[in-house]
Amino acid sequence: MGILLRCSLVGIAFVGSVIAQETSPANFGTTVVIPAGLRGSVYFIPKNTTVLPDFDHDPVERVGEIWTNELNIPPRHWRSGFPGLTDRFEWFAIDYSGRFWIANPGRYTFALLSDDGSRLLLDDTPVIDNDCQHPPDLRIAAVQLEGGVHRIRVSYFQGPRDCLALVLAVAGADREWKIFDVREFKPPSNPEDWHFPAASSLAIVPVTTDEASLTLDGLAERLIGTDSKEKFGIGSKANRGCREQGIRTCGK
Repeated sequence: MGILLRCSLVGIAFVGSVIAQETSPANFGTTVVIPAGLRGSVYFIPKNTTVLPDFDHDPVERVGEIWTNELNIPPRHWRSGFPGLTDRFEWFAIDYSGRFWIANPGRYTFALLSDDGSRLLLDDTPVIDNDCQHPPDLRIAAVQLEGGVHRIRVSYFQGPRDCLALVLAVAGADREWKIFDVREFKPPSNPEDWHFPAASSLAIVPVTTDEASLTLDGLAERLIGTDSKEKFGIGSKANRGCREQGIRTCGK
């Protein structure tokens, strides 16, 4: 089996009072190398996996790699097709890694939405743990980032059908949420303008009450805008496979 491309996504949607917006096709990645992008190692994982695997020691099969600038796969039914992967609709994992540049040091808040498990590490420091088998679920964390280059790693796995999702968003000092895109966190083209130390650091800081109470619908509104005309409801969420609430299953 190989990793094939598929551009079938037509928007961003969240369970609940779903909000959608037409946008450019998004996917898990492309086989075309993006030098400054996120590199995703793709694995097939054993059936009944309930937590993120140890990619170095667990019995997982690495089947290729993909590249992307952002992680923007909203909750979707598996029958809709899997953007970036066409011949595997369950029991796979992707381990993304890359670097990004902070030009404006300060406080940044990250939101990680996934179905099933995911984890965010910055500079090898665990920042968000959204692991286990579960319906679309959101986790928030805030960090203080120094200027310069930082490492990022997002690990994700898809367990059983019926739903999948993987969205990474960020808000800076302006508190405006947007999809995290490495193209917006590039260093200056001239190295002489790099005025930060080669090794940057971070510190995890408390989230605000407003951030802690952010819901899937709330994040969608902030990403899309409340004046979006592309609003629609799901008549039967069960038919789409994306439940608003469900059991979080952990443990191997």
